[in-house]
Amino acid sequence: MQTLAVLSMKGGVGKTTVALGLASAAWQRGERVLVIDLDPQGNATMGLGVTNPEFTMNDVLADPRPGIAADAIVDSAWGNRVQVLAADRSLEHRNTIEGPLSSQRLRIALGNLPRQYDLVLIDCPPSLGEMTRNALHAATDALVVTEPAYFALAGAEQAVEAVDVIRLASNPMLNPARILLNRVRPTVAEHRNRTNELRETFGPVVLDIEVPERNAITQAESAGMPIHAWDSPAGRELGTVFDQVIAIMSPRKRLWG
Repeated sequence: MQTLAVLSMKGGVGKTTVALGLASAAWQRGERVLVIDLDPQGNATMGLGVTNPEFTMNDVLADPRPGIAADAIVDSAWGNRVQVLAADRSLEHRNTIEGPLSSQRLRIALGNLPRQYDLVLIDCPPSLGEMTRNALHAATDALVVTEPAYFALAGAEQAVEAVDVIRLASNPMLNPARILLNRVRPTVAEHRNRTNELRETFGPVVLDIEVPERNAITQAESAGMPIHAWDSPAGRELGTVFDQVIAIMSPRKRLWG
């Protein structure tokens, strides 16, 4: 299974929006998706219409035995093709090191996960804490989300380095990170300058496709709908963007594209 960790170094850059956009793109093409919400804010959980689940990721990580995660999986409001391992606020207490296998808890818990998913998406907290390290130890791919803003370069550099450290030291299945620019307004000079700065520094690590800033994203999220089901010109534009992003991040695309 492809397991894609979506991460950022700061909040407010639209990381969860990107994770849900990718889930929507996979949903649109009929794939089965598991969204793992490791962010204590639980925005992905809420965006997928999951409320008051019996078990959450906090329960899973408290007892990280192979197969334990399967008991906590629930259907999303999008239907049973998109399922969820939900977050809750108590995950905040798990973002510190807990023993010698602390950063391997998620990988162990997912050990006997049924091979029924085409894509597993992990929405990480906006930091490089223990939850994000858990995600990277369980992932095959990592997508760093950033805005074209003043602190974007330093934050993206830290995230790419963190992925490389884990990839080279302890998770050889993890591919090098890619960077996605989100909430882009090409008519704003500051956005153009910061975008050029990122591309000059990281080259092809930065995806060619960019996610424009559109109100349709928040409208679809508020309605509990995939962006591909939001029938407006902006919704269709964003759907196409996320289709392109998921195609680039796909292992099949890397092998055959």
